Amino acid sequence: MKQTTKNILGVAAIVLLSSGVAGLTTYKMLQKNMPADSTAAFSDMFRQNPNVRTAAYSAVDAQPIDLTEAAENSVHAVVHIRSTQASKVQEVEVRDPFSEFFGDFFGGRGGTQRRQVQTPERTGFGSGVIISKDGYIVTNNHVIAGADEISVTLNDNRQFKGRIIGTDENTDLALIKIEGDDFPTIPVGDSDALKVGEWVLAVGNPFNLTSTVTAGIVSAKARSLGMAKESIESYIQTDAAINQGNSGGALVNARGELIGINAALFSPTGSNTGYGFAIPTSIMKKVVSDLKQFGAVQRVLLGVKVTPLIEEAGDTQIKDESGKKFSDVKKEAREKYNAIDGLWVREIVEGGSAAGSDLKVDDVIIGMDGKTIRKYADLQEALAKHRPGDKAQVKVMRDKKEKTIEVTLKNEQGTTKVVKNTDMDILGAAFRPVPDELKKQLNLGYGLEVTGVSNGKMAEGGVRKGFIILKVNNIPMKTVEDLEKVMKEASKTQEQVLFITGMFPSGKRGSYAVSVAQD
Repeated sequence: MKQTTKNILGVAAIVLLSSGVAGLTTYKMLQKNMPADSTAAFSDMFRQNPNVRTAAYSAVDAQPIDLTEAAENSVHAVVHIRSTQASKVQEVEVRDPFSEFFGDFFGGRGGTQRRQVQTPERTGFGSGVIISKDGYIVTNNHVIAGADEISVTLNDNRQFKGRIIGTDENTDLALIKIEGDDFPTIPVGDSDALKVGEWVLAVGNPFNLTSTVTAGIVSAKARSLGMAKESIESYIQTDAAINQGNSGGALVNARGELIGINAALFSPTGSNTGYGFAIPTSIMKKVVSDLKQFGAVQRVLLGVKVTPLIEEAGDTQIKDESGKKFSDVKKEAREKYNAIDGLWVREIVEGGSAAGSDLKVDDVIIGMDGKTIRKYADLQEALAKHRPGDKAQVKVMRDKKEKTIEVTLKNEQGTTKVVKNTDMDILGAAFRPVPDELKKQLNLGYGLEVTGVSNGKMAEGGVRKGFIILKVNNIPMKTVEDLEKVMKEASKTQEQVLFITGMFPSGKRGSYAVSVAQD
């Protein structure tokens, strides 16, 4: 038995040795038959750019990043905000169900009726970030919009009443204040220095769960979502979990610095299955400073109409004025102006900032104040840091050469003056929707009655008590909110005028031009 075993092991050893020799022999034979260049090193076959640098590596740097200190430092300065909108009586239009059958037989007008309804109390929740020890808090405008009462709860469960200092719908930012001193704060960092791939924390109160911290990386910068026509969007995109209730909370880097205010999430389900978006501190610092100092954001416009040269989804379907596909037009422009990306100037707006500079049609804007401009969101972010009267250095491609142009920036009215917050007090009048009895008497479907006039813009324009406003700047006036909205829009124009048309209870028609320009 032992002899048999020895024989088997001996045969196995010979087989293994033979296969090894055969393999070595085969490799040597194949090596002789290989072409000379096939044995070249990988680096010889695939030539890499020598300017590319790899990340610094060490045994310490390779360890998982520790975010505990950043979380501990930031969570105390992030607050829970509860906004309450009280129950109100509102006048709404409802459809008359009998109008289709009886028409105007019983005196109905247009198949609709106006009724007064009691709205329920509404409560919303969100987050905010304490940015000064005396209680100034930045949050999202949509967190406190329309609130009659604001309650702020700190991480240590202390509760305070909040009051609104100012809001900015275009950037979705708001500044509120709680009374006290020595509140915890987060140091504000530089969002411009933030890099894609950098670790960040989202701190807030998702689903009404207080003091919640999630982690992720920066997925993209200067992201535009197109959520509103006049919104200023240059978001930091992150995969850190952001859910409902995180709005207004802090986006914090690994050093514990505030680099963004969480504002939105992109998700097919409405919860964290996509990406979150934060307003960078480069925009936030300017907006809240303006709100505290002036009560309104000092916004500038470059005064140009531009086309981004980066191809976007749908370009192949859209046609230019020339009838060509928009993608082809952009391709031709890139070749013609020697610009890969940037903003192609198609028109200079009269009275704007660019109109008084050397900026020309067909220039391609590629930079501002040392910042690269590749798309419209980049330009919005760069302009959002400026106030009227500031000088900006705009870099363009012209005749296939780079050129830097100095532009004095102007506001929406085309001036370099500081713009103050415009509210209804400037009109110096009181209004109410026309009572049903008076509407029936005058055969009116809507209108605002001027119930009182004191010293103010209405008196200066000649408007008297009892006048019924039907339209302002050609927009029907059904509620006081309609007038407030039109007035704020008019205050942003160069004319700053309300063109008012209406009638007196006697039936006499009247028209007025009321200035809303502030002295």
